[in-house]
Amino acid sequence: MHTRDVLARTGTGAVELLPTFLAAAVLLELAPVGAGLIVGTHGASLGAELASMRVSEQIDALELLGVSPLRRLVGPRVVACVFAVPILHIVIAATALGSGFVAESATGSTTYLKYDTAAVRELLLQDVIPAALKTLVFGLVVGITGCFIGLNAREGSEGVGRAATDSVVACVLLVLACDVFLVGVIKAAQQFL
Repeated sequence: MHTRDVLARTGTGAVELLPTFLAAAVLLELAPVGAGLIVGTHGASLGAELASMRVSEQIDALELLGVSPLRRLVGPRVVACVFAVPILHIVIAATALGSGFVAESATGSTTYLKYDTAAVRELLLQDVIPAALKTLVFGLVVGITGCFIGLNAREGSEGVGRAATDSVVACVLLVLACDVFLVGVIKAAQQFL
């Protein structure tokens, strides 16, 4: 609503581009990165849980029984993160675009069909699909990082707390770094195609 009012004062017709701008911002950056950061904060629980198992020698017991901790503990957690981020991306994008329509329709200036057409007018699948695929990488990075830090914890209960803190910090920073890197890769790939 605030952006709409500012654009309306310019008199340039920029208000008509607001749904497209919202859809592009949400689908290309805000929803993927937001989903990655939300699951990235889950890295703390991954790190703390596995660190607790490490310091209480549960992981050593699994290894003694011949069970691979990577297959039994790490694999399912990483797969869950890889699937969670894209699902959360869809929820965030749908909520943001739906609330954009509600805000726009409150002004009485649009219908759903008109808003939907304006929102996706300039977006191409070649823009949206790579942005959505970034979420798979974010999930993989969060799962591996949280589990790695948790499995390498030492020093009793202090190590568990340190693993939780280190996990969430590393996961959030790596999601942001991966986003910057992947945007560059996507742009370079799109220029060659």
